Amino acid sequence: MILTSGFSVIGTAVKRVLLLLCYFVALLQLRKMWSSKYLRSPLSRSLLSNMRQQGDEEHDKSQWYACDMELLPTYLQQLFVQSYLDVGTRAFLRQCSEKSSWLFVQIYYSLVTSVFGLFMSKTSINGLLGRGSMFVFSEEQFLQLLRVGPDWRAARVLDLGAGDGEVTKIISPHFEEVYVTEVSPTMKWQLKKKQYRVLGIDEWQGTGFYYNMISCLNLLDRCDRPLSLLKDIRNTLEPSKGRLILAVVLPFQPYVENGGKWERPSEYLEVTGESWEEQVASFSNDVFNKVGFAIESFTRLPYLCEGDLYNDHYVLDDVVFVLKLV
Repeated sequence: MILTSGFSVIGTAVKRVLLLLCYFVALLQLRKMWSSKYLRSPLSRSLLSNMRQQGDEEHDKSQWYACDMELLPTYLQQLFVQSYLDVGTRAFLRQCSEKSSWLFVQIYYSLVTSVFGLFMSKTSINGLLGRGSMFVFSEEQFLQLLRVGPDWRAARVLDLGAGDGEVTKIISPHFEEVYVTEVSPTMKWQLKKKQYRVLGIDEWQGTGFYYNMISCLNLLDRCDRPLSLLKDIRNTLEPSKGRLILAVVLPFQPYVENGGKWERPSEYLEVTGESWEEQVASFSNDVFNKVGFAIESFTRLPYLCEGDLYNDHYVLDDVVFVLKLV
């Protein structure tokens, strides 16, 4: 009787291991399918093309920060701030590497994402699981871009589309009041846990006070009305010393998620040029001038995201502007 019970327990354990192995094999097969010939969406093709430049040990990370000054107009050359792979960025990359090595945790994340992805956005799933954090800049890079010291302080900041608040955490020590906005319910939950003041997406424009700084990080290319957004930001910044810190993925390819589909935004920004430098110049001439902003400084940075079973992290190419009111 005891022998039979033992075999039953072993049989159940073997079944569970086999199920887990089958799921893992299925994930590997899905990974093989993740190639451009299976992707019909232009957005997906764009992301795949950019994400293929993952940060492994052989990749020359110095290219993340490279700028060909000769391709920039003269007036922009003096505004460029050279960034580097610093301590804060290295720490984030190490953290990504450690998390990616947690095999069973990553399998669990993949399983939950597969199931919940039928009725939840990936952003909301990441908020639920507490994963998928983004990295735009370190505190050192943030202060260098603003050309201020570590003791610099201001009254009020608003972080639009703050996600899980990890980037907000870098900015927040330099402000007395920190406000955030976010669409995803689970990300809002994460932000409230971190005790940020969460405003509605139609609320931050009518608070009755000005913001000393507004951060809009990698939101402009996923916004249906980017011109209107920039005008609202302009109207709510403190007129004399207010600053907008704006990050944009280049090449600029705007798409908006609508009911699970990716569509062109209703307002289109006319950004031209093939290279990173040419598109930066186009933003200055064709976008910022029209809405009353001028570039105070800008830099090139990698837009990093925590990875998964297949890659330690993913990287996109960012330009980060500091803009002042004209």
